[in-house]
Amino acid sequence: MSNPREETPPSDCSDPESVPCRPRKARQAQESHDGDMPSLCPPQLPTSSPPRVLSMAELLETAQEVSKMTIAHEIVVNRDFKLQEVNFSPNSLESRVKETLHKAFWDSLKEQLSASPPDYTHVIQLLQEIKETILSLLLPRHSRLRGQIEEALDMELIRQEAEHGALDIPNLTMYILGTMAMLCAPVRDEEVQRLRGVTDPVQLLREIFRVLDLMKMDMVNFTIQSLRPHLQDHSVQYEQKKFQELLAKLPNSLDHTTEWLHKAAAEVSASSWSSPSHPEVHGSPAPLSLGAVSRSSSTPSPMSVLNQGYMNLLRWEPAIEKYPETLLMDQARLQEVQLQVNQLTILAAVLLVSSSVCGSALFSSPGFVDRLKRVTKALLEGLPHTRFREALLDISNHVHQEVSESLLQLGYPAFTSDKSASLKGQIRSIAEDDNAVRSVIEQRIHSFLSLHLSPSAQNSHSLPKGLAPIQEELLEVSHRFGSVIHHNRQVYGPYYLAILKKVVLPGAEPGIDSF
Repeated sequence: MSNPREETPPSDCSDPESVPCRPRKARQAQESHDGDMPSLCPPQLPTSSPPRVLSMAELLETAQEVSKMTIAHEIVVNRDFKLQEVNFSPNSLESRVKETLHKAFWDSLKEQLSASPPDYTHVIQLLQEIKETILSLLLPRHSRLRGQIEEALDMELIRQEAEHGALDIPNLTMYILGTMAMLCAPVRDEEVQRLRGVTDPVQLLREIFRVLDLMKMDMVNFTIQSLRPHLQDHSVQYEQKKFQELLAKLPNSLDHTTEWLHKAAAEVSASSWSSPSHPEVHGSPAPLSLGAVSRSSSTPSPMSVLNQGYMNLLRWEPAIEKYPETLLMDQARLQEVQLQVNQLTILAAVLLVSSSVCGSALFSSPGFVDRLKRVTKALLEGLPHTRFREALLDISNHVHQEVSESLLQLGYPAFTSDKSASLKGQIRSIAEDDNAVRSVIEQRIHSFLSLHLSPSAQNSHSLPKGLAPIQEELLEVSHRFGSVIHHNRQVYGPYYLAILKKVVLPGAEPGIDSF
């Protein structure tokens, strides 16, 4: 989820019998038994039998299991993952329906309380829900506070008071607000304090529910933060176990993955004949591969095929190709990396062309490169590769303007009309697929990223020539890409190896049992 809000986790307390303080740090996740995450036998690929038709109940159960697996995966690979409040657009259908239903309910409650004598039926139900919500926010160690809440919000006593017309709503709500103030995270202090100034009982109850919903979300996010270390320790076994269960129900769940590996194997085989001494250009660098070609024949090694498959994700065309099933949970992340790689390719190409035309004196002047980067990145922000051509038109004009201003400030002669046209023309030609500068930059970026397919290799390789101006951005992208690939290889490596040995590379060199 993008742009997560910074929130302090809800409270914990070192004294089990005291009122919970508001912690600033998350608790460590409790140790669990190893038996919770059983080890798996080598995966068995499904036979080519006709797909079994699942019942509706089985489909719902499968969807629920996939959802659990997706959430667990997201918690592990996305450090910023947290639940956030859903805010519908004010004019959306969802917003209008929600507002209409809520208004009807609270208007009805106001009528009940305004009656003579007042009708407390709905108020009692709301107080019961508030009590249950507050109790759900307590930790197991808070037994004394739990008892205090049970006593103060004794529902049987509240019903008796309501029957005799003696229900003191202001007193109950003040106790509820005091308890909320003790339990909430510091980020909610201001909202809880503001509720003390609300005098209308209906509006106050409505606001209490709103803030309690936020506090529940805080608790869930706190739990996620606490569980993350535990999930990281066991995520590989958990995802393998869940995927094996899914594969048993849906035997065709590896069809697109097999196609993906087939294509990668064909590409590695073709490259081994044309340029066997340079496998790294195709995404299978020598330090990580077991050799692009096995010793016994021209059959490519499983490692080189898998690396090629991973690198192909950076050139993926969703309208033409189906994403591998084993990478669906990371599809959005990888597509974001793909977009960043495409943008960095254009950025580096623009800077290289500008350097060539402007010369070292201007290009090395203080702040010049940073200004070109800032302008180019702003004009590429959020654009797919299909719109790079129109973006480069604007970029060429802005770069020329920046160059002209810098030349004037430094006291250098202005560009001639021919040189200005050359600068703009070369920048605009970067949009062409066969542009030599763009092709070289793209190859160098992909080659650098291929060296980061394994975490052990990250930050241990020199930057290819021409990429120094985008070093910071490229290292960030390579880290993101490498982290996703490393986790995917750990989880699905056994399945990839089984597919490669059985289907794609039946003649592969024996003795390879893992990646």
